[in-house]
Order: sequence, then structure tokens, then C-alpha cells
Amino acid sequence: MKQLLQNIKTGKTTVEEVPVPAPRAGQALVRVEASLVSAGTERMLVEFAEKSLVDKARSRPDLVKQVLDKAKREGVMPTLQAAFNRLDQPMPLGYSSAGVIVALGKNMPGFKVGQRVACAGANYAVHAEYNVVPHSLLTPIPQGVDFESAAFTTLGAIAMHGFRLAEPQLGETVAVIGMGLLGLLTAQMAAAAGCRVLGIDIDPARLKLASSLGLRAVSRNNAVDSSQAFTSNRGFDVLLICADTPSNDPVELAGVIARDRARVVATGAVGLTLPRKVYYEKEISFINSRSYGPGRYDPSYEEHGVDYPIGYVRWTEGRNFESVLELMADGKVQVKPLITHRFPIGQAVQAYQVITGKTKEKFLGVVLTYPQSGEGLERSKIVTFNVPTFERSNAVKLGVLGSGLFANAVLLPAIKKVDGVQLIGIASAGGLHAQHAGKKFGFRYAASSDEEILNDPNINTVAILTRHDSHADLVVKALKAGKHVFVEKPLAINSNQLSAINKQLAKTDNGLLLTGFNRRFAPLAQQLKSSIVNRQSSMYVHYRVNAGYIPLAHWTQDPEIGGGRIIGEACHFIDFITFLVGMPPISVTAHSLPDGGKYREDNVSMTFTFSDGSIAVVDYLANGDKSFPKERIEVFCDGMVAVLDDFVSLQTVKEGKKKEEKGAQDKGHLNEWKAFVKSIREGGGPPIPYEQLIGVTQAAFAAVESLRTRETLKIP
Repeated sequence: MKQLLQNIKTGKTTVEEVPVPAPRAGQALVRVEASLVSAGTERMLVEFAEKSLVDKARSRPDLVKQVLDKAKREGVMPTLQAAFNRLDQPMPLGYSSAGVIVALGKNMPGFKVGQRVACAGANYAVHAEYNVVPHSLLTPIPQGVDFESAAFTTLGAIAMHGFRLAEPQLGETVAVIGMGLLGLLTAQMAAAAGCRVLGIDIDPARLKLASSLGLRAVSRNNAVDSSQAFTSNRGFDVLLICADTPSNDPVELAGVIARDRARVVATGAVGLTLPRKVYYEKEISFINSRSYGPGRYDPSYEEHGVDYPIGYVRWTEGRNFESVLELMADGKVQVKPLITHRFPIGQAVQAYQVITGKTKEKFLGVVLTYPQSGEGLERSKIVTFNVPTFERSNAVKLGVLGSGLFANAVLLPAIKKVDGVQLIGIASAGGLHAQHAGKKFGFRYAASSDEEILNDPNINTVAILTRHDSHADLVVKALKAGKHVFVEKPLAINSNQLSAINKQLAKTDNGLLLTGFNRRFAPLAQQLKSSIVNRQSSMYVHYRVNAGYIPLAHWTQDPEIGGGRIIGEACHFIDFITFLVGMPPISVTAHSLPDGGKYREDNVSMTFTFSDGSIAVVDYLANGDKSFPKERIEVFCDGMVAVLDDFVSLQTVKEGKKKEEKGAQDKGHLNEWKAFVKSIREGGGPPIPYEQLIGVTQAAFAAVESLRTRETLKIP
């Protein structure tokens, strides 16, 4: 299918061929008929992308600080590579579209194939022939509303939410400052609600258009005098700022023409320096409106379909969508007169030349249209690339599931350096990131379905780089399909998943399994191990991790998706102490700092014991400063002390003699894959013994349980 993409690194806006996405549970696949180009949000993204690297840095000093902190910890070159890779990721444009449902995932009550729907949300209602959209961001289109009008639903909800925040009353006077697309929609809604509305703008053409819609509107130059006459010198009850300008003039004007204790709501992107004198003297209330309504930016609502009770939240974003479409159906909000440009998706780049001013054309509503034949779905969900091929009888023929930031920035660059690996296929749920990575790294094809990879007879090895909750199921499927399997940590996020993997491993004769515990393969880690391999006594290990804060809404914090930070990430460090001791731990005691509403079991100290008498402590902390180095390992054994600092330096002290080695940070991803490929091609056991893979995962589960029960637990 065709999709419009923005490259933040190069600034190029392009239409690319991308695999048709596949709906998951709680999602629908929609064949798009029309989508609306946002002259505000999307224009800002495109203009930011077109800036030079220096100008990008100047406009985002917060991100520059993060880059500098990372460079201090990990070195300049790895940091630059990571930063450029992040910039190179394709960004889908668009957030408001309309079309017809052609396929449904599980758990989609109220929707059916063939139904006309309006779609909302960044990364969902994008400019593409097909959209995968969650339940809460879909709204049925009533009769009498065409697809082009319905494509305005999301923008209409932004206008409606801003209007509702002002809490207007029947008969109140409302000023709409800025009569662009958002302002014209807002003014029509205010009039439909029984308010007396006056629009204000600097563009005579927009004032004329407002008049043709039955609205009264005046120029900015006449705004003060006209407002006095319109309100009988009382001032406006409600002022809605819908302008798009960095100037503070709209905010200042609102203060001048407002009545005493009026309500001002800004929905447009304007300067927000409030003039204190007038806002203080009139005791004006000011609100900066946030998007489409309650539910926006809440993953439980938007992604998981958990609605808010109507008795407590009357107007969620979803109910705002319904209300906008009802106003269109009743003829109280007119959209067609607002459309100035239409472009087919194949010519979508021209739309952005219009909204960024390159063509010098006046515009208002810019709509993208899509082919009506449905041919996009008939095409395969695979996009192929013309890449040179080679054949070796013992080659590792790799298929990859998942192509997120970690895959693109870390793992795929490492795999490219390993001899004897053929990159066959790569898949991601939306297809977009697989297409980008496939073309970038030289895969033969990109797909949107896991089954394409799992069922491909040309693939003998599968790398699973998806979200944590899918790991175990995909491991079992790949092993059943006779593939060798590499799975990023964690191996599983609960005991049932781990049991399923155990059972499948017992039935598997030839397929190898490796979990991405890369740190044990790091060069300095191998040197540390070699210094204690012949130890004669038990050892003490202390592993301190300055993990950094992750918001509670992040998917890794969700026990059902990410498993939480101990199971999802701290398993890395449990594996490393297992590697050093040479066996999995047999017991664990865990304690944590109070979460205090900010954390979720991610400031934890875990003490592990081993059957040889060794003790290891893993301190996993989220309450530190990210500019400080992340990891430090101290080992005490046989009269020796060894300190591994952030996989950059290794210091050993024995018999009064100090030895230190330093280098660029290397956490072992390349060596990990070299070891995996060698095991596949030459035979022998897995690079990490299965009892350690399983034992480490069980130890992570036990650590979480110990944290909650406050007991020392034996590890199975």
C-alpha cells in the first residue's frame, strides 16, 4: 500500500510502498477513503524535519542535553550513531481519516466489516491506503455524512473539547480569535450551542468564508470596537483562541475584549505570555486545551479500550467524535466549504508543499483521497527489495520479528557484521518499520505478519524483537516450525509462559534457543570471567544499576505487556551474576523503596544466594540521575577485587598489583550473535545453557514475589 512518510533526519517527505498492516485484538483494519492534512501539527513536523541539524538542536535543547549526558556515559561515537538512527526512523504523518472496515481483530464489539468509520489518533489514522485503528479511536459515520467530511472528525473534536472547557451557557457571547480551519469549526459549534458568536481574523478571505457559513466575523483591526458593540460594552463571556502564531497578540486581544471573570481557552498554537495587568484586574480564567478530550494520551483508554463511565466523564474523546459527526449529519457544522485542495495519495507530497508555503497558494482544508478499487488489500502483505543474494549450505537464514528502535539502533547493525548470516525477511505489526529496516539493512522482503516469517521455508533462524508479552508465544511457534530462535529478554513474563517454553524445548531436537543476555558476551565481561574461572572459594558480587526513571504509563511498566522492570530488564543483571558464578541462584530476598505514586517496584535491592555459597546483590534503581554511568559490578574472590565500570573499564587488584583496561563501551551484542551463529553452523550446545536461561527467568519471578511477600524465597 502507499503511505506518506516524513524522514526527520533528511527532511524528505515521501510516498512509500509499505506492507498492508494486520489488525491485532481490539483493532480494525480500515480501507481509507479520505484523510485530512493538519496545517498546524503536520506543518510544524515537516518544517522541523527540514531544518539543519544545528537548527534542530537549537529548537530542542532538552534533547541535546540527553545526547550530551549519553555521550559522557557511553562515548561520542556510539551516542552519535544512536542519535542519527533515531532521526532516521520514518515518521507517519496524519491523525484524522475516514474509510471502511475490511477486517477485524478479536474483541471488537459494535463494529463489523463493511462499516463506514471515522478514525483518529497519531500513528493510527495516518495518511495511508490502510489504517489499523483501536476500538476507542473508531466512530461509526452516520448517514448523510460523506467520507471527506468525516475525515474532519478528529479536528472537530479538538474544536469541541476546547469549546466544552469554557463551559459556555445558552445565550452567552463567544469570541473566536482565528478563523482558520479550527476556528471555523469552533464558531459553527458555538452557534449550534445557542451562543452569540463573533469571529476575528486578519485574512479578508476567511472573513468572507465565515460570512457564507452564516457567521459574523470582523477583521483584527476592528476587533475592539466591534466587540464593544457586539457585547453592549460588557465584554465577551467566552473567548476561544484558535489562531496559529507564535505572537502573544491573540492572548492580549482576548484580555482586552473579555468581560470581568471571563473564560479564555487556547486551542491553537499561540504565544502564551499572559499580560498580567488585564488578566489580574478582570480575574480572567485561562486554559490551554489538550487535544480531543478526556482519554487522549491514556493508553488504557486509547489502546486497551477501557472507557470512562459516562456518569463521571460525560464527554470523552470518543463521545466528542460522535457529537461532531452528529452535528455534521444535522447540517449544523458544514465542512465541504472549508476544503480548498484535494490530492490523491500518490501526489501527497504536493499537499505539504502547499501547507508549508512553498507554492505560495492560499489554503484551508487540504484533503488526501485514495483509490476506490480496494486493490491495495489484494496485493501481498509483503514488500520485496532488490538485494544481492548468496547461498551457503550452512548459512544462517534469518527472519526478524519486530523492528523497533532497539532493533534498528543496536541489534541489526551488529548482525550485519556477522559473517554467514543471510537477511531474508523482517516483519512488524504495522509494516512501516519493517519496510524501513528491510530497505536499510538489505533484507529480501518486509511483511506485516509474523506468519510470513514463521512459515517461510527459506528461513531457518528467527530473531524475536517484539514487545515482551509476545516473546514466549513466538518462541514456541518458532521452535515448532523447526527454527533456531533468538529472543530478546525477557524469555517470558510469567510462569505459564515459561512452562510452555520448557515443554516445547523438551520436544525440540535440533533448534537452538538463545535469550538476548548480551552482557555476558562483552569483551571486558569475558576478561573478568577468565580471572575467576579457576577460583577456589565462593564469591561476592555487587551489581549496581542506575536504571533511570520510566513513566508509569510506559508499556514496560505494564505487568501484562512489559512484565514490569524487574522481570523485563533486571533479568539482564541476574543473568550476569549467574554467568560470573557459573550457576543459577537458589534463593532471593528483595526489598524496595516506597513507590510514592511515582515508581512501580523499580527501586529494588535483591540478594541472591548460590549452591556454592556465593552471594550476589543486584541494586536496581530508578531514582538517580541519568547522566551518571548506568552499571558498575564489583567482585570479591580469592584475595582479588575486580571492578567493571559500565562496560568501559575493568580494574583488577590482587596482591597489591593493579591492572586496568579501557575501551569504547561494548555490551556484547556483536559477540553474542557471533556465538549464536557459530553454534548453529558448527553444532554443539547453546551459547547459554538452558538451565541458566530458565533459572534466570525463574529468579526474576521469585524476586518480584519476594518483594511483595517480604520473604526469602527458594528458586525452583
